[in-house]
Amino acid sequence: MKIASIELYVIRMPLKSPFLTHLGTVEDREGIIVKVTNTDGLSGFGEGVAFSTPWYTEETVETSLHMLKDILIPLLQKHPINRPEEASHLFSSIRRNNMAKAALETALWDLDAKSHSEPLSKMIGGTREIIASGVVVATDSTAKALQQIEQYIEEGYQRVKVKINPNQDYSFLAEIRRHYPDLPLMADANSAYTLKDIDHLKALDEFNLMMIEQPLAHDDIIEHAVLQKEIQTPICLDESISSFDDARKAIEFGSCKVINIKVGRVGGLYEAKRIHDYCYEKRIPVWCGGMIEFGISRAHNIALASLPGFSIPGDISGSSRFWEEDIIAPDVTVENGNITVPKAPGIGFEINEKRLQETLLSKRKFVF
Repeated sequence: MKIASIELYVIRMPLKSPFLTHLGTVEDREGIIVKVTNTDGLSGFGEGVAFSTPWYTEETVETSLHMLKDILIPLLQKHPINRPEEASHLFSSIRRNNMAKAALETALWDLDAKSHSEPLSKMIGGTREIIASGVVVATDSTAKALQQIEQYIEEGYQRVKVKINPNQDYSFLAEIRRHYPDLPLMADANSAYTLKDIDHLKALDEFNLMMIEQPLAHDDIIEHAVLQKEIQTPICLDESISSFDDARKAIEFGSCKVINIKVGRVGGLYEAKRIHDYCYEKRIPVWCGGMIEFGISRAHNIALASLPGFSIPGDISGSSRFWEEDIIAPDVTVENGNITVPKAPGIGFEINEKRLQETLLSKRKFVF
């Protein structure tokens, strides 16, 4: 893998509608696009999915940018690699900063797949030709939630996730269930509860949820094991799983029955695949989470979700879910609740250069 240059693009784009959780509201999405070009002129693309403020993890766009330009890219310049999986080992000397690592590592995977004229999904062991698509409803209004759910059902999405917190859970879910008693429904708490809320959370069992995602602290594994023994609803861990070892411990402790895998959260495709493989072996269902991302990250998620263990529809919606116009071409589209896995080399999408330039805030190039 002979790298000629790496380019970093910081972009910003408004969402079609605000994305609300109890932790904050996202109206404009900033992100980092990484372009790695080899000496043959082929380019691979990755995306940094940290937010502008550290409400989801400790990383932000600014910290990721610092890690990329001052630490990770110089490390790659000093220690050339032959295969993308070597990047994960190289970056292991740097603690955390997983989203920055993933932004660069996924670009290397895309480049390597293109160099071998192979779809990225096949290169990492994907077996699915289509993947099931789910969608997130994030609003503080029950009426708006019901309106959005109706729209997404009409568009064919195969499951719906709603955001909950102690001030919006039981009556909120009851109203949704009244209108949609058989809807495949899951709830995401984003760490809004504590063990003091066990009885409160037990009451949610009656709604036959597919799972409740990350009800307790963002870095907890032990207390989730306590909670899972007390409630019937499967617990899904998200923020708590930032590495293979986190996933292994969570499964061994009985902290969850489902795991959400996000490429950015765990540091790249190599680590994401390790977690998938372990969960598949242990018969723990996994699904691919979303980060309100642009099309490049969405394309990497599609490749990841083609692996055989992804048995639950992920948060991989169409480009039109968030954007008037995405930075890839063609758009990611959902048909009959499914997304077709691209067969073209790499991530299988081209870059919409016009849109990239329209949303560009800054750019920097590193020559190897």
